[in-house]
Amino acid sequence: MTTSTRNPLAVPWPRRSRAVVWIAVVMLWRPAPASAALGGDISSVQADQARLQAAVMPAAAGTSDFNVQEMRASSGVTVREYLSPAGKVFAVTWQGPSVPDLKQLLGDYFEPYIAAAQAAQQKRTGRGPVHIETASFVFEQSGHQRAFTGRAYVPQLMPARVAPQSIR
Repeated sequence: MTTSTRNPLAVPWPRRSRAVVWIAVVMLWRPAPASAALGGDISSVQADQARLQAAVMPAAAGTSDFNVQEMRASSGVTVREYLSPAGKVFAVTWQGPSVPDLKQLLGDYFEPYIAAAQAAQQKRTGRGPVHIETASFVFEQSGHQRAFTGRAYVPQLMPARVAPQSIR
């Protein structure tokens, strides 16, 4: 009779990697109220506020170069939309206990985000903040359960005097 010294609870690394990817995908598609799509206009922001029945908060610090629309959804997620003087949403930020519906937040940028996220996941080891930069947009997200923050912006839509650091 032979006895094995292998830990029966140990999971081989490839299976663990697949589990981590699966959990990340589930979290990204977990529906939570969000707001206007990146690249949308002021009418899409107003329509989303009505549809979500989100409480509109006093606007965060805006400037003559951009306007900020802020709302808090019943899920506790706070979303800020940054609008250019032309009325286009050039950036969105979020923070709260869950990740908002990124498909809704990113709009037309969602599919390129998914492709870039999958490519980044293959190169990535471990956990930590996500930073994706493509030719058309930038996506950043960090946090842990009940404390997520993130932002996405389109450099080409940003007003000339607005720096990425001002998007918080």
